[in-house]
Order: sequence, then C-alpha cells, then structure tokens
Amino acid sequence: MLVLEFKAYAKPDQFQAVDEAIRICQFIRNKSIRLWMDGGAKSWFDLSKYCAIWAKEFEFANKLGAMARQASAERAWASISRFFDRVKKGIKGKRVGFPKFQKNCRSVEYKTNSWKLSEDRKSIIFTDKCGIGRLKLKGTRDLNFYQPDKIKRVRLVKRADGYYVQFCISVERVETAPMTGKTIGLDVGLKEFYTDSNGFMVPNPRFLHRCEARIKRAARLVSRKVKGGSNRRKARVILGKRHLKISRQRKDHAIKLARCVITSNDVVVYEDLRVSNLVENHCLAKSISDASWYQFRVFLEYFGKVFGRITIAVNPAYTSQECSNCGEVVKKSLSTRTHACQCGCEMDRDRNAAINILNRGIGTTGHVGTSVLDAVNA
Repeated sequence: MLVLEFKAYAKPDQFQAVDEAIRICQFIRNKSIRLWMDGGAKSWFDLSKYCAIWAKEFEFANKLGAMARQASAERAWASISRFFDRVKKGIKGKRVGFPKFQKNCRSVEYKTNSWKLSEDRKSIIFTDKCGIGRLKLKGTRDLNFYQPDKIKRVRLVKRADGYYVQFCISVERVETAPMTGKTIGLDVGLKEFYTDSNGFMVPNPRFLHRCEARIKRAARLVSRKVKGGSNRRKARVILGKRHLKISRQRKDHAIKLARCVITSNDVVVYEDLRVSNLVENHCLAKSISDASWYQFRVFLEYFGKVFGRITIAVNPAYTSQECSNCGEVVKKSLSTRTHACQCGCEMDRDRNAAINILNRGIGTTGHVGTSVLDAVNA
C-alpha cells in the first residue's frame, strides 16, 4: 500500500465543512466504542449495521457518506481488536490500551465512493452531503501514474498548518540497487544516533532539544490566554506548528538515513528494542522519544522490502556487556564509554555492541524476519 499526500486549498467555508465531516467521524467512532462497552457489539458486522441506524436516528450523521461512516466504525473495532490482542499476550497496566473516546479527531476517511478525481488529477470533488466540494491539490507526486480503481482510501487530515488529502493506493513499491556484498550491525544510542560494526558513527540530531526553548515559550503563551478565546486558538496553532516541524524533521531524518543504510548494505542487523518499555525510565524518556528509534526501524524494514535487502532484528540483551573478541561479560555502567576486556580488546562500547549484534544476526540466533510492519498490518 502506497500513501501519497497532497496539500489541500479551498475556501474557508469548505474547510468548515471538512471540520463538520471530521466531527461526524468522531461521533460514529465514539458511538461504536460505547456500543461495544454496553455489550451491544460482538463483531465488526454489528458496528456496520448500527452505522445505518445512527444515520437515520441523527440527521447530522446522515451527511457523511455510508462508507465513510463504516470506515469510522472500522477504526473503533481496530482499537478494540488491539486491546484483545494485548490482553491475550498477557500485557498489563497502561500498555494494554483500553479503547478510549476521542476528544480531538483530526481525520476522516472515505472508501471508494463520495469522491471523484478531476480529469487532470489536480483536484478532488467530495460528493456527500457535508458540502465540501472541490479541493485543489498541490504536491510533488503525480496521480496520473495510477489508475483510479487502485485508490482504495482517501483521507482528509487536519494539521496545524492546514488540511491535507491522502490517497491510499494498492500498489507494491519495488526499486533496484546494485548489490554491495556488505553486512552491517547497528547499535542505536543517545550519545550517537547509531554506531555500526565498522566504527562509523552518526550524530544524534536532537531536534526536540534544539527547539525546546521555542516550544516552552509557545506553551506559556497558550496557558496565559483565556480559555475559549480566539487568541488562545491562535496560540494553540503556533504551538502545534512547533511540534509539527519537529515530527517532520524526525521523519525526514529517519527516511534518508534508513534508505542510505539499506542501499549501502545487503544485510542489516539491528536491535529488537521495546521502546515503550524503555520510556518508562523518566530520566531518559524525553531523550529516547527525541531519538525516534522506532521510526528509524520502521523505515529500515520498509526499504528492506522495497530494495529486497535482508533485515534482521536480534535480542539486545548483553550486547553492550559482552566482549566481541572473546565473549567474556564485562560489566559497565552507562557512563563508561570504552569497552576494555582482559583479552586485550579495547574499543568504543557502542562499536563493541554493534559487532555483537552483527554476530548474533549472522549466527542466525536473531529473530530472522521479525518486522514491526507485520505487527502493524496484522
């Protein structure tokens, strides 16, 4: 599935209609969650039936297309399914993820009806009763390369800097790159973003740390405004743009770095980290979140499939403590940055860990084929 995103341009009253469609989407999702909590829905088919009932019961809900209402119910059932899956795995505490009611929905999803592309593919027309109408599309990708029947979903997304239209296209992306005959192990960290088994280090960009002063100032301006006032809404938009810029910087960094790593090596071995567990350390949670290791791993596995490379996730236990030369366990704290063993091996601790990661992957002790993309799509 390929997702193409375009910036939407229209009149203010059309964007108000988009906001109305998003609110209806939020209403359908919350009604679905409530129906499941009350025991009225045992499967996705029950929610699908109630979508038509709610459209007759509430006049405003009938403005949204039938398939768009079903897509909102699908989102609700997806959150319910994830909850059951985590319970079966024995996960406890807040990470179980009990379905919650949405307070600030920011997107609405259409399936194969209630929208139509223009002949030049530079605008899209929404034909449901919400009154959105024609939206102009601006982006770097060309929709003329794809047949309309390949577009399975269309999303309208509201962000701090405007509205966007996303097209979910049912195509498989395949690219070719010359084989290099190289294998590499990666050890991610906070001091350096990653250190490979060859000793090459990529510095940690620390996007949040660099812009933290501006974010704090924008947050203070929001707290000083009167709740419900127009000045507070304007201040919230500014704060949202600050966070949006950081998220885009992280994503751009992860994409470029992952693509470079995949095209430069035939086999890439990395740690099978559970970031959700690591951020429970309140002393390092902000730095770990700022590093965005999970996003980097997602794009490593994605480009691995695109270019036909082998990606292996291995158990990270004791990779920093074991000696890559003799296998002896050398205890060291996080402040100790040099690995020194009795066998005479002395090197940077992150490079030592990267070599251990590579050896585990080559020795087939890693979980070959483990992919977070499979877990997301399941």
